[in-house]
Amino acid sequence: MIERVAYLSLHSCPLQQPGSGDAGGMNVYILELGRAMAERGIEVVVFTRRSDEETPDVVEVVPGFRVVHIEAGPKVPLQIGDLHGLIGEFAEATLAWIDQNGEQFDILHSHYWLSGWAGVLLKEKLNLPLANSFHTLGRIKDLNRRDDQAREGALRTLTEEEVIARSDCVVASTPYEFDDLMEHYSADPARLCTSPPGIRHDLFKPGNKEAARMWTGLDRGPNILFVGRIQPLKGVDIAINALSLLQNTAAHFIVIGGPSGHEGEAEMERLHQLANAVGVADRVHFIPPVPREQLAAFYQAADALIMPSRSETFGLVAAEAQSCGTPVVAADVGGLSFIIEDGQSGVLIDGHNPADYAAVLDRVLDDSAFAERLRIGALEQSERFSWDATVSRFLELYGGISGL
Repeated sequence: MIERVAYLSLHSCPLQQPGSGDAGGMNVYILELGRAMAERGIEVVVFTRRSDEETPDVVEVVPGFRVVHIEAGPKVPLQIGDLHGLIGEFAEATLAWIDQNGEQFDILHSHYWLSGWAGVLLKEKLNLPLANSFHTLGRIKDLNRRDDQAREGALRTLTEEEVIARSDCVVASTPYEFDDLMEHYSADPARLCTSPPGIRHDLFKPGNKEAARMWTGLDRGPNILFVGRIQPLKGVDIAINALSLLQNTAAHFIVIGGPSGHEGEAEMERLHQLANAVGVADRVHFIPPVPREQLAAFYQAADALIMPSRSETFGLVAAEAQSCGTPVVAADVGGLSFIIEDGQSGVLIDGHNPADYAAVLDRVLDDSAFAERLRIGALEQSERFSWDATVSRFLELYGGISGL
């Protein structure tokens, strides 16, 4: 029986605010998975790199769930591209912490390619089975990048290949990621499994739209919402161009998120320039990341969530929005095609033509019967995802690769 699990999240601490820096859906995933595991009586420790001087060495999130900050490199935030040289140091320091504290685990579960390689090193030292979740894949990002984006590079994709080969199991969030791992990485399907994330239904639930609009300040007119990090891959530029093409000129576009990665600041500046150039700067509002306890109110206040992503492994915000009864208008890519029931809980759009997004958004804003059908469908679709079900799948997986 599985009793103790170690999670590895080298590049991003699950306690960080999602939507800022490198913190995003993966942070939420690990945080909520840890909580849900602890509720089942499984002891969880997340090992992450210390990126500041102030955070305590060990943070108890809830009883049975701790986050341990490991010293590897300078105690400052670093770009992902600067972290690969610290993988060995992180693995050795994690091993030392485990030895010094007399900790024992039944399984390792690494998250992202950097942690994946640290997981391979620790697997050999601790003689433990290793599961790995990539959350994003380098080759898939390169296939869907904008022309002016830098490529992920060979170091990442070659490391991903090695992690796949040396893990006891690689976890895909959706069947689409499962297929990507086989097609683009020649992964052995016998060592792949699919387990989608869950939703906090106690937090993300329907609410009074007018009250939510008053509380959030989104009471100026129809609201189209985007939630996520500001980077080219997320397609915020497509959404701004779509706003400029709407027949409903009263609509506002709300962007909740901060710059992310080495291209983030430049992308933010580019988006401001674009909004000015297409004449909608007065209807585009950038809001810094907000705590998840407040985010539900923004979903409730919105008429639609837009996700014109160029690539999306899962798309947790789409699932959260649906759980609040908010229709999602999204690109027909990756995990979004799994989360959204096209024409029932939202609308999937083939390609990234802003005019296509504008046409659908106009219908959502102006056809109340259509919007209500999507709202009901969104709530029904959201019932497919729960952290309790995710934990059950993982415990079955962990037991299978560990023999416990």
